[in-house]
Order: sequence, then structure tokens, then C-alpha cells
Amino acid sequence: MFVEIVFVGLPIDRDEVEEAVEAEFGLHGEVTGAGSGMGRCHLDLEIAEGLQRDEALTRLRGVLAELGVAEFAELNVGD
Repeated sequence: MFVEIVFVGLPIDRDEVEEAVEAEFGLHGEVTGAGSGMGRCHLDLEIAEGLQRDEALTRLRGVLAELGVAEFAELNVGD
């Protein structure tokens, strides 16, 4: 599963979010891309097929909430 996490007005460094997401998913997920510009930034997250969609998104939202950035994030989910 592919998830693009788009942030607008992210109050912390994007690298901090990337590290926390990778720590949460370990071998079950990998940040495969990132970018920033025009007041926005994004992370591209590939999640292993073994994780159920709902579980993966719950875990991802939990990481974002713990960092205090959930309100700045939009999740775009693909297959």
C-alpha cells in the first residue's frame, strides 16, 4: 500500500516525522520519497502487503498524533 502524507505548515522538521514513521513500521514500511516547497512538504510511505489497511492507517495516525502534527497532515492512500 502506498500513502502520500502531505503537510501544510508543519511545525517540526520533516526528518523528525520521517524517523518516527520508519521507527513505527520497522520492516513493514519504508519512506521511499520526500519533498518540500511552497509551504508544503510530503513523505511517500510504502507499507508491506502483510499489514491490513485499517491497522496501518491507525498506526500512522497514532504517530502523527504523538508528534502533534496530525492536524497538519492529509493522507492520500493508493494501492
